[in-house]
Amino acid sequence: MKLYSCQNCGQLLYFENSFCISCQHPVGFDADRLLMITLEKTETGVAPENEGIAGFADITDKTVFYTFCRNAGFGTCNWLIPARQAHPFCQACQLNRIIPPLSDPEMWDRWKRIEMAKHRLVYSLLRLRLPLFPKTAGGMEGVPDTESGIAFDFMADVPAGQRVMTGHAGGVITLNIEEADEVERVRNKRDLGEKYRTLLGHLRHETGHYYWDQLIRDSPSLPAFRLLFGDERPDYGEALQNYYRQGAPESWVDHFISPYASAHPWEDWAETWSHYMHLIDTLETAYAFGISIHPGKARELKADIREDPYLIKDFHEIIELWLPLTFAINSLNRSMGHPDFYPFVISPVIVEKLRFIHERVRSRMADR
Repeated sequence: MKLYSCQNCGQLLYFENSFCISCQHPVGFDADRLLMITLEKTETGVAPENEGIAGFADITDKTVFYTFCRNAGFGTCNWLIPARQAHPFCQACQLNRIIPPLSDPEMWDRWKRIEMAKHRLVYSLLRLRLPLFPKTAGGMEGVPDTESGIAFDFMADVPAGQRVMTGHAGGVITLNIEEADEVERVRNKRDLGEKYRTLLGHLRHETGHYYWDQLIRDSPSLPAFRLLFGDERPDYGEALQNYYRQGAPESWVDHFISPYASAHPWEDWAETWSHYMHLIDTLETAYAFGISIHPGKARELKADIREDPYLIKDFHEIIELWLPLTFAINSLNRSMGHPDFYPFVISPVIVEKLRFIHERVRSRMADR
């Protein structure tokens, strides 16, 4: 994530800020320009169909007008839309198909947590220049094929009803909103023997399944995928049942980023994809803060993060920055009495899988 600041007073901003805590100006995120914009309220520049909705001007260019996404009214979004755009939702919120009932304060709070994670996910997908449009009637302007889009269903279990299962099917990403409850998420993490479980991690994993369809299925990259991740054609459901009965093989750490990745090549791809997104976004944050690692005589842990990882072509350069950074952050966490920030081991096999994903993404970026 980039580091943003108020264009009026220079105060540093979090990605989720909707106003500057120093000068009190409203601020919002422009997804087209990937910038946080400081705003001034205005009565001009709003489309007739949006009459009654507050309009805002870019404080640095008062000929550019915005409104906030409609979900700003629920405190779940700070993204901007062009003031003359008829659609009331931003690029991230247009992807929503089902949200929980907001009459329940607990449901609203969980949805807010989910949206914070999802907006960070969408930011990364936009930076990677991956295809991103909603699976809804009409789609986004200039994108007629809505069958290949993404939809998010954020749902809660219904008493005496079938349990909502987190997963992906045909571009629809379903998330049981209990994952936004810290107690439930920690319980699930413990019960499933996982070292790492977050809302953002879930969303990155499930979009990995979607982008396998977009980048690998029916593509010239499929044979190379099978060499690294395995043959995905054996029955998926049966493979998952075998995993839950038998668990991961003892040697899983040499070949997979997580035990669950050993269940099936699709899960290996999704887990590795999620990890790739963790890696790139965290390195971008370190780059934004100008972080360098220089632990005395331990030269193998030296790292100067001086380049935006989204722009680095050679994956070797990325991994050379990543390992020192994670060792340093793990050490800081242990100093505070916390478990490791990064509880993973990246074997040479996993490096090659991450490299494969990086090259597929870079290839898609070059085509756009």
